[in-house]
Amino acid sequence: MERAGRLIDGFSLRGGWIIAGLILALVGCSEPPASRPSPTQPKPVPALVATPVFSADSAYAHIATQVDFGPRVPNSTGHRACGDWLVERLEGYGAAVTVQEARVTAFDGTQLDMRNIFGAFNPAERRRILLYAHWDTRPFADKDSVRTREPIDGANDGASGVGVLLELARIIGDSLPAVGVDIAFFDAEDYGEPEWVVDKDADYTDWCLGSQYWARKPHIPGYRAKFGILLDMVGAKGAVFHREGTSMALAPGVVDKVWTAARLLGYGDVFKNRVTPQTIDDNLFVSQIAGIPSANIVHYHLETRMMGYFQHHHTHGDNLDAIDPEVLEKVGNVLTQVVYAE
Repeated sequence: MERAGRLIDGFSLRGGWIIAGLILALVGCSEPPASRPSPTQPKPVPALVATPVFSADSAYAHIATQVDFGPRVPNSTGHRACGDWLVERLEGYGAAVTVQEARVTAFDGTQLDMRNIFGAFNPAERRRILLYAHWDTRPFADKDSVRTREPIDGANDGASGVGVLLELARIIGDSLPAVGVDIAFFDAEDYGEPEWVVDKDADYTDWCLGSQYWARKPHIPGYRAKFGILLDMVGAKGAVFHREGTSMALAPGVVDKVWTAARLLGYGDVFKNRVTPQTIDDNLFVSQIAGIPSANIVHYHLETRMMGYFQHHHTHGDNLDAIDPEVLEKVGNVLTQVVYAE
């Protein structure tokens, strides 16, 4: 991830963009009166559904493999090799794979050869869910005190979300759910303006270049999904997932769906109910431009002494030592529950 702690100030953004975050309450549709619950009738209590077993060890192994490629910065050898491996893994799990290649321009004018990678399960099913993460890594350690101009491993910020989704792809390939599932790996998310740039002239659109490109030019013309879930920094020790502010503004129902599944699984110690500031991440552009309401599961602390993303965010400490398989398991179980409950 991401945005170096830069936040959206309300909904008024530069360039005249306004996030269409209005939620329409449709009341009194064509439902027969007899089928409406009375005011005294309790709401149905959600229940867990049977799901295949999510393997945290498998997810961890996928993270380790990505880190072994080295930093996955666009235009690098490690980036190209890892992208090829992601395509191979998705195909091996039975997904119909589409690769979207394009050249995008970074904040400093650098031309980036990026690849967005998609794996479709149940491609003929019209009811679809979009699950996504970014697979590139930060080209600078701009929050570190050493080697600040060198790229980071991105074990948590980048590889963790991809690792969980690859394990979910294995599960889905073995046991298809009732809905169509698209797993997307967006590129060039983390090539935003570094901390040392004094002239903060670039706006929030210098982040998430891959998802922005896709939101305007989907890999399938007219692509639609019922909702989306973004995984960003989902594997670190001591992780806590509050309800992320942009998700709450643009997709509160999706957030409720995810956090309800977490509560039913007994993960209230990790999935908490406070709301973070609005952040700039792939879910903003998928929700705003592509029109697919999306929730972001992201490690963000609200305690005053450590406010912000996890402690090794955009530093060289974001390596395999930061990853906790127990956190991966909880996130994977929540995601699996959400998918198969549909």
